[in-house]
Amino acid sequence: MNQILVVGSLNADLVVRAPRFPQPGETISGEDLRVIPGGKGANQAVAAARLRADVSMLGRVGKDNFGDFLLENLKQNKVDASLAQRDDSSTGTAIIVVDASGQNSIVLSAGANGNVSTTDVDNISFANYQLLLLQLEIPLPAVLRAAQRAKENNVRVILNPAPARQLPDELIALADFIIPNETELSLLTGQKIEDISSAESAVRNLLRRGAKNVIVTLGSKGALLVNKETNKQVDTFKVDVIDTTAAGDAFIGGFATALLQNKSLEESVQYGCACGALATTKFGAQPSLPTKAEADHLISSL
Repeated sequence: MNQILVVGSLNADLVVRAPRFPQPGETISGEDLRVIPGGKGANQAVAAARLRADVSMLGRVGKDNFGDFLLENLKQNKVDASLAQRDDSSTGTAIIVVDASGQNSIVLSAGANGNVSTTDVDNISFANYQLLLLQLEIPLPAVLRAAQRAKENNVRVILNPAPARQLPDELIALADFIIPNETELSLLTGQKIEDISSAESAVRNLLRRGAKNVIVTLGSKGALLVNKETNKQVDTFKVDVIDTTAAGDAFIGGFATALLQNKSLEESVQYGCACGALATTKFGAQPSLPTKAEADHLISSL
């Protein structure tokens, strides 16, 4: 039985390192261009699979070389790609600039990801899954329908509201776990996030709208876990940061995998923090995602 179903995006990431981000109208020199498998959906699928979860991926890629590349990468990472369809549109791409401090700036071209539909979701069975992972790089109707189908089949839903946008209360209430970063939380709630206190206030806004558990990823400050019974900041691990791309996806893969192992919410958040920290120590999206052995070793260092 495949434990995790990911309904989301697959992108070819076109990545270049530069000393800094260019100003408007400015041209600067960067390093050689690299093409790396990415997309929040595929990243989270691979993240969980590398931690030895059984994962299926529903999405769309084009009938082009990038599509071949992404599907082959899923198979190499032991993700079931049988639900991924080929599309007449081009494969989704992300243009990523990484600066000297490891921070990134990203522009997305949805391509085939923009054609994932409610029909795609309705054509599959949810009966054999325990967790559904969702993001917002595919059309919102498909995301909402996937959450509805999951609840009809008693499948728990993890929603990563990225790229950030306003969401209907129905989707917020359908999610068992909502995992934004600080920027996404601010855009999702319309509240400015300056510190832990303001983050807590924004999370309370989501709880009033029907959210059950909200986990705010805070980068070097770890993560904030809030529900009606709990309000706790979980520390992360100190590492040498090279590239923050896919750190949030690694966190979600780790959190989801820990949940399947019946760890407590706090333990699951801590495991997610370990995976997210490890992802920042390597360049690129999926190449940076840690293995179970790497994550377990970091956790054991506590």
